Amino acid sequence: MRPPSPSIPEKDLFFAALDQNHSVSFGVELGHVECSLGKTRVLAQVDAKMVRPEPQRPFEGLITVHCELSPMASTEYEPGRQSDEEISLARMLDKTFRRSDAIDREALCIVAGERVWHLHLTVHVLADSGGLLDCASLACAAALRHFRRPDVEVLGAREVIVHPPDSRAPVPLAMHHTPFCVSFAFYRVTEGTAGAGASGTGTSGGTTLRVLLDPAGLELRLAHGMLNLALTPQRELAVVHKAGGLPLAPGVLMGAVQVAAGRAKELESWLDVRVREDWLQKKVEVR
Repeated sequence: MRPPSPSIPEKDLFFAALDQNHSVSFGVELGHVECSLGKTRVLAQVDAKMVRPEPQRPFEGLITVHCELSPMASTEYEPGRQSDEEISLARMLDKTFRRSDAIDREALCIVAGERVWHLHLTVHVLADSGGLLDCASLACAAALRHFRRPDVEVLGAREVIVHPPDSRAPVPLAMHHTPFCVSFAFYRVTEGTAGAGASGTGTSGGTTLRVLLDPAGLELRLAHGMLNLALTPQRELAVVHKAGGLPLAPGVLMGAVQVAAGRAKELESWLDVRVREDWLQKKVEVR
């Protein structure tokens, strides 16, 4: 049976709670976004320039994801040295937004074999208090949806004219889907129960698996296992990453996917409202 639709007060209460935990602010330029998840803050920006395509993919544009983690974000990071966390974050975001084909790369082609758009997605971590991957993926999703590239016109075989925003409205990116990262922490808790046996009073113990959504700080350090899911509101899995040696039963994994899919749908609805509000404030044509 399909569950009943939430009432208007329930929706208002949910989005108010989401605003308290998440926040997004947009810069002057399209594609510059700062997101917060609790005390964690991430700045994401998208830039585009025309380049020659790769010879083996003459009809596709290029996408590069770059992350910066410095001591400004946390004292745990050393200056001038790329940390394991920075490498892991960059790989996860690359898998989530580039390798999952979130963006239609053929739509970035200007002249086949000659000119394509090269998108640079740069992530600056301003403060890391836990939940970094979830916050960074939300910032990237917001930046990509907020960004618009200049409109171009091709004359003849190779001449390309780039129109400034005041003469032609910039063009939004063609996106196949918008993935969001959702993290889970797992804890193995041993519980003891006392009872009477055939030989007298004894103690039997059991192990319970506890699951925590959006772990941060000490919760991360004490976890026996981590699960990072990147998926779309349409329940399409982009990335499944499990860390730690704690085994997970299929039912536990499917339950996490169900929760993550609901969270992705909620985040997309919340993000759509925020992006459109900023477009209207900047008087950007909504398409």
